[in-house]
Formats: sequence, C-alpha cells, structure tokens
Amino acid sequence: MKFLSYLINGLSLGSVYAIIALGYTMVYGIAKMLNFAHGDVIMVGAYAAFACIMNAALPPYAAVLVAIVVCTLLGILIETIAYRPLLSAASSLAVLITAIGVSYFLQNGAMLLWKSDPKSFTSVVRIKGLNLFDGRLQISAETIVTIITSVIIMIVLIWFVQKTKPGHTRQAVS
Repeated sequence: MKFLSYLINGLSLGSVYAIIALGYTMVYGIAKMLNFAHGDVIMVGAYAAFACIMNAALPPYAAVLVAIVVCTLLGILIETIAYRPLLSAASSLAVLITAIGVSYFLQNGAMLLWKSDPKSFTSVVRIKGLNLFDGRLQISAETIVTIITSVIIMIVLIWFVQKTKPGHTRQAVS
C-alpha cells in the first residue's frame, strides 16, 4: 500500500510540475525567453491567497480568484516594465539576466513582506478524500483535485493551441 500511496502522491506533485513546465514551454516557445520569475509569480499568488484568507477573511474560492488576478496583473507588470524594453536588445542575454533579477526581486520582496517562516492555511478543497482497501490507502481530497485540475488544464491548453485561431497564431509565431 505504501507504494500506491507514493505513486499517487508522486502523480499529484508531478502534475503540478507539468503545469509549471507547460508555462515555461509556452513562454519559451513563443517569446524565445526563459522566464525564471515564473515560479516566483506563482509564489506571490499563493501569498495573496494566504493574505486574503487569513487577513481579509475571504472564503477560499474568492481568495483563489484574487490570487489569479494578482498573478495576471503581476505578469503584465513584469512584462511591461522588465521584458518589453529589452525585446530589441542586441543580446538575448540581457533578457535572461533581467529574468533572473526579477526572480530575485520577487523572492526578496516576499521575504520582506511575509518573512521566511513557514505559513499554512486551511485547504480550499471541501470534499472528502478517499479511503481504499479498508482504510490502508488514503488519498486526500487535495491530491485528487490537484491531479484532476492539472489534467483539465492540460486538455484545455492542448485544445486551445490546436483548435482555436489564437492557438494557431501562437504556433505560427513559435
């Protein structure tokens, strides 16, 4: 049973890595740029959700929506301020160095705002997990939702790229 538990937890973590890798791949495939701040933007979104739940007492789903908006706006801000001015740079190394700088900026800004001690907040998932094999294999609801959500995101992204005009445009650009 331990093997199945490890396998399911590995699938859950791997699906999160796959979504992050898809983000890197989309940015690199279209813009030919490695955005090292990609994970840091996700971290800022997590802290935004944390602040909404703990400080503003928003319901978890509202906090997730706020986090999505914060990540979107932060991405637009970073692109406008840091990356767009460098698109005509003679060297792609300038964009790479800027991406590393933005990453450090977001990491250190988060440490200044929220300190470096671990944080935890209640789960946004309100369904029950699964108990299989007379309770010897327990799969948390968070694990189930993570895997299902990741698969849905991957399917929608594949559909978007292969079946829509904006998706075809992105393929043509890359």
